[in-house]
Amino acid sequence: LTLNWKRFLKNTIFLCPDAHEICKINPSGFQWFDINTEDKDYILSESKKAESKLKQYEDEKYVLNESKKAEYKLNQYIEEVKLEYKLNNSQICLSGFSQGCMMSINIGLTSNEKFNCVVGFSGKIIDKANLSKRISSKTKMLLLHGELDTVVPANNLLDIKDFLLRNKIEVETYMISDCEHHIPIKASS
Repeated sequence: LTLNWKRFLKNTIFLCPDAHEICKINPSGFQWFDINTEDKDYILSESKKAESKLKQYEDEKYVLNESKKAEYKLNQYIEEVKLEYKLNNSQICLSGFSQGCMMSINIGLTSNEKFNCVVGFSGKIIDKANLSKRISSKTKMLLLHGELDTVVPANNLLDIKDFLLRNKIEVETYMISDCEHHIPIKASS
């Protein structure tokens, strides 16, 4: 992304931290939070696609708790960057792909001071009920999603847009045709 973006943003520092955990389902990648559990019952129920509402609620709680831990670590990192480069939130754009987008949305809406913006690719809102209680800033958002995404299905873009509009947060969205779970060149330039 930065190769395309720095042509237009000449006086910009790009910092792209990897998530803090090795991805359990893709060991060559990283994750901000674990979306899988080691619970054998959970794995079995997922494979059968016959998960009960109670189990689903417990797993959603697990993902929410994991994402809050990651949120804390990211906020620490952002504070260190702000000190080192003498920045305030209005000079920072949060951006991310997939879980990085999810974390950018959460941090953009729960900080004490709004950021310049969030640019997110292929994300979703982790927990609408929880996030709606924690909104403390209204960072504007640009969100893009591939219409063929099966990892984070494209309907999540519409859910995010609806959530943001209901909470009076400025948002622009773009559905990218013929795009799966990645960032195509046309979305990064």
